[in-house]
Amino acid sequence: MLARPDYPVTLGHEGVGYIEEIDPAAEGKGFKVGDAIGFNYFIGCCFECEGCMVHNLYCETGGSKLQGFAVDGFFQEYAVVDWQNAVQLPESLDMSKTAPLFCAGITAFHSVDSCELKEGQWLAVIGCGGLGQYAIQYAKAMGIKTIGLDINDSQLEMAKKVGADATFNTMTNKNYVDEVKKLTGKGCHAAAVYSAANAAYAGAPNVLRIGGLLMVIGIAPKGLDFVTTFDLTTGRYRIKADSTGIPQRMKKAVDFTGKHKIQPDVEFRKIEDLPQMVKDMEDGKADKRQVVIF
Repeated sequence: MLARPDYPVTLGHEGVGYIEEIDPAAEGKGFKVGDAIGFNYFIGCCFECEGCMVHNLYCETGGSKLQGFAVDGFFQEYAVVDWQNAVQLPESLDMSKTAPLFCAGITAFHSVDSCELKEGQWLAVIGCGGLGQYAIQYAKAMGIKTIGLDINDSQLEMAKKVGADATFNTMTNKNYVDEVKKLTGKGCHAAAVYSAANAAYAGAPNVLRIGGLLMVIGIAPKGLDFVTTFDLTTGRYRIKADSTGIPQRMKKAVDFTGKHKIQPDVEFRKIEDLPQMVKDMEDGKADKRQVVIF
């Protein structure tokens, strides 16, 4: 697992909860005891500098850390959250299924929203795990057509379940590129890669139409060595990237999610199941989001 330190930390970077206590410094900031909130997983940043307006990891204080990665995360009964890093949850969302929104869901929303697509255009969702399934639901709510691409049939079944217009196994279907282009006319208008595999990225330009957009989401272990300056300067395709982003962007994603009641399939687990949960994810057996309720 990437970005793990060589010392013990409590896992869990996606969390929601009810406010039990408010520090005097956070009084009058729009929150009250009992509110249902979700929160980002950055700590040690100022949330206000030029770096924080891009990504909180670039805070000029130099103290930013990711909870659940470099410092203790949210697999615990209580957590202290900076008010600038929190947002109230719509009543339309089931609290027990909402924790994955605060990384996977918001990232997926930002990626689809940033693809610049119009209703009826095509988005290839490459990697149909948790993020990809979220992305399909967001795209459907925006009127965008989706094609799910993956090498895992069980994840492709989940993609169909949440609304994908078509799915293809890119390992077993050797003609998937031709079939995608036949279905879409000339290729997809955008392809968002949620897989962290370099092979998933390498195949993405093939399903794009000329001038299409490659949306970078999954953090691959190596650079994208298929990208050429010639392809970019001649407009064969464009490249953008997105992520969970900064707290100031959360509300739009959360409000849209609540309006359309978009929530993932989850599997509820106990905290003592954590080692098995990690193993299931590493082995590619976790088809649903794994949630621990305290």
